[in-house]
Amino acid sequence: MSAFTEGLVTATVTKPRELIWNDSRSGQARQIPGIGALPYSNGKFTLLRDTRTDGSFLVHHFLSFYLRAGCKVCFVALLQSFSHYNIVAQKLGVSLTAAKERGQLVFLEGLGSCLDVLFGEEEQAGRPRPLRFISESASDLRALFEFVRTSLAPAAGDAWQGRALLVDDLGVLLSLGAAPVAVLDFVHYCRVAVCSQLQGNIVVLVHSSEDSEDEENELVVTSLCHHSDLILWAEGLATGFCKDVHGQLKIIRRASLQLGGEQDVLQIYQYKIQDKNVTFFARGLSAAVL
Repeated sequence: MSAFTEGLVTATVTKPRELIWNDSRSGQARQIPGIGALPYSNGKFTLLRDTRTDGSFLVHHFLSFYLRAGCKVCFVALLQSFSHYNIVAQKLGVSLTAAKERGQLVFLEGLGSCLDVLFGEEEQAGRPRPLRFISESASDLRALFEFVRTSLAPAAGDAWQGRALLVDDLGVLLSLGAAPVAVLDFVHYCRVAVCSQLQGNIVVLVHSSEDSEDEENELVVTSLCHHSDLILWAEGLATGFCKDVHGQLKIIRRASLQLGGEQDVLQIYQYKIQDKNVTFFARGLSAAVL
């Protein structure tokens, strides 16, 4: 899905467990630290954060990445419809419809679930409502957690290569009335169930703003940053719009979370979003400049 350049570098998925990045000038394959092996490593929590731009292209990347890797995926899609994600996934060579039919993808469409809770019939046995908290006085996300837990629970004859939970976008829960403490509790229990017990991975997108007055959202973002193994932070350019550079991506590997207590590793690349891929390059080395 991506490319990294010091000239121009094309990314290809040659193994299900890692992204190999091929340098077109040297012909040598190499792996970008922080993006290659870490997202697939067992029991990792990855935070996708965006500021002054839309970081949803990262969600589409991880969704197609885990499906291609043969993982069982639970996708809590609170921002867009299934058809939207499916159209983008098809451009990346993945069919979400086929993944659902073979039981690899469990998709929760937040828009439809909200309508069912607010205007639908009473809850029926065997048909849970993960977002029923929006019609209750208490900010309780236990139903949503149970949906995630049962969706990724191992079954007899499972042959999946791993398990992954994706959430787009966590801040929508706050907009629907959930308290910040309830959202953080939900993330904590998901980490215990998915990362610790199932040795799976979690990828969560949140929006943030440097001058935001939304204190609840910033509280959640700050807390998640402290507990993430990997942070991919997409930012818009401070200079404004540019047709050849759409933003920059900070890759923060939280080495400080390890027992060794090493310093976090920070890498910064600029990127350009194209129709079927995203091109990454070192700052100041876009194709327009070269």
